[in-house]
Amino acid sequence: MSNPQPSTKTGIVKQVLSGDAVVIRGQPRGGPPQEKTLAFSNVTAPRLARRPNPNAESSGETKDEPYAWESREFLRKLVVGKEVTFVVDNTAATSRREYGQLWINKGGEQVNVIELMVAEGLVELRTTTKQNEEMTRLIELESQAKTAGKGKWNKEKNPNAVRNITWTIENLRKFVDKNHGKEFDAVIEHVRDGCTVRAFLLPDFIYVTLMLSGVKCPNFKRDENGKETAEMFAEVARFFTESRLLQRDVKIILEGVSNQNVLGTVIHPAGNITELLLREGFAHCVDWSMGVVTQGRSKLRLAEKSAKEKQLRVWKGYQPPTLPSSVLKEFTAKVLEVVNGDALVVKTGDGQFLKVFFSSLRPPRPKTDDAQESSAATERQAGQKSRPLYDVPYMFEAREFLRKKLIGKKVNVVVDYLRPANDDFPERTYCSISREGINIAEALISKGLATVVRHRGDDDQRSSFYDELLSAEARAIKNSKGLHSKKEYPLHRVADISGDVAKAKQFLPFLQRSGKATAVVEFVASGSRLRLFLPKDTCLITFLLTGVSCPRAPLANPKAGQTFVTEKYGQEALQFTKELVLQREVTTRIYKVIAVTLHVFRWRLRLSLRIKVEILLVGSM
Repeated sequence: MSNPQPSTKTGIVKQVLSGDAVVIRGQPRGGPPQEKTLAFSNVTAPRLARRPNPNAESSGETKDEPYAWESREFLRKLVVGKEVTFVVDNTAATSRREYGQLWINKGGEQVNVIELMVAEGLVELRTTTKQNEEMTRLIELESQAKTAGKGKWNKEKNPNAVRNITWTIENLRKFVDKNHGKEFDAVIEHVRDGCTVRAFLLPDFIYVTLMLSGVKCPNFKRDENGKETAEMFAEVARFFTESRLLQRDVKIILEGVSNQNVLGTVIHPAGNITELLLREGFAHCVDWSMGVVTQGRSKLRLAEKSAKEKQLRVWKGYQPPTLPSSVLKEFTAKVLEVVNGDALVVKTGDGQFLKVFFSSLRPPRPKTDDAQESSAATERQAGQKSRPLYDVPYMFEAREFLRKKLIGKKVNVVVDYLRPANDDFPERTYCSISREGINIAEALISKGLATVVRHRGDDDQRSSFYDELLSAEARAIKNSKGLHSKKEYPLHRVADISGDVAKAKQFLPFLQRSGKATAVVEFVASGSRLRLFLPKDTCLITFLLTGVSCPRAPLANPKAGQTFVTEKYGQEALQFTKELVLQREVTTRIYKVIAVTLHVFRWRLRLSLRIKVEILLVGSM
């Protein structure tokens, strides 16, 4: 085989266009290198199939010429990503296409690639080529290939000589759902930007456009005139992906669908390209597709965190959010109260009472449909107070889920971020809360009783388990649970008789006949004055404990200008009763109505000791 000529150049093969043409690039120096397309002199390869152009009505699909794919694949596996030596023989006058020779090092010897392709029967000599020593050598090799029936000279019919390509999948979502999580062998055919590629899924030659799940790279934008403008780091991000994936054998895991694009993960022999992009600061995590990632989400977040700490590329100048030194980052506390499905009141080990909110969680909200608006308008006209716990769909279910799981139990609290005070709202502490290793927010969202807050891409103030919350929400949506159900939402018609003497007297006979009744303590006004919810009778009552009177406690939410005389030990008595019974299930017996208050004859907690609350209160005074 002929040796390279003295005037040769070197480069790295970026891409094989066909069995007789390659794209060669130089070494990168401060950015993507220059490229050169080189067609092979004296030979021609079978033409590959072309997909129809969706932007041109007259464009149609073309089929492979026999052995076109085999020719391309032989050359691809031989030279892509390898350093080669080449020489340009001539340049076409009209097309300005350059023709030349190509050599690759095999076992310490420079091998002429054109001669190798001819010997394998994968290209054909041009008949118009002038005769010379090199041409004589090629004619001899082609004759030997024909005699041996190699490649395209094989006289036996090969059913695999022409591919059957699926350029467009009719129902992409159905295809991905059927193959969700499945690993496909694939060849990357094009890199559009750092996180978007086109590939053939093998062995069926299914052509897909794939976006890497969970990340986004700087991309290229087109203006009205079709001029393309690159965002900062877009070109180097694309080169980073090209130099590792373009025309490489990879594994592709299908994970989701976005418009007509597949969401998935590309596994290269050297690792997950998504993780590499994040670690080098070429990409950032995006929440909308992170939820579909089937494996290694924590690794992606850690890779992004590493790039942030080093302030690499897209993270140049990044400053991480920090918590004040006075804030306890992690602690164990006892749950005293559940507040509307998105917050808890807890008592720490040193006796402090804190209100903590679930990070990145949004509780149920009022429905805005016509029927709901009509009902709300009717209530406003009737002068009824708004009661979000019972009126907002699934708010009561969310509160009950948390109450039954957490009240009186110890939980682990990790502070994620703080929201400073603004307008009428005080400073809020947002936390990830768990019990016995179970993330409470994740459990609540998976039941469809809350949703996940969508943060801005540059907003790091979010839950430490944000990806798990997104996955839980995706499961709830898929299973049509709670807020995501298409069924009518549950209604809770609760009669509030705490301030109406007439209603209280009407209910009294029914409550007396019921004898012992199960109730939930909804509010504690003082040590001996409480409000109960009776699930069986669906009513709210305010009542006093029999035989005891506690000092007056301060008002929970005093109105502007309102004065109220508090008494000594009123706050202590209030707090004692709160810790003992608030939002717990209790057993009651109703005796009579005094003024506008239902008086309790006997009331015992559902505790193992079953001690009367009156006795506990008197004993603690």
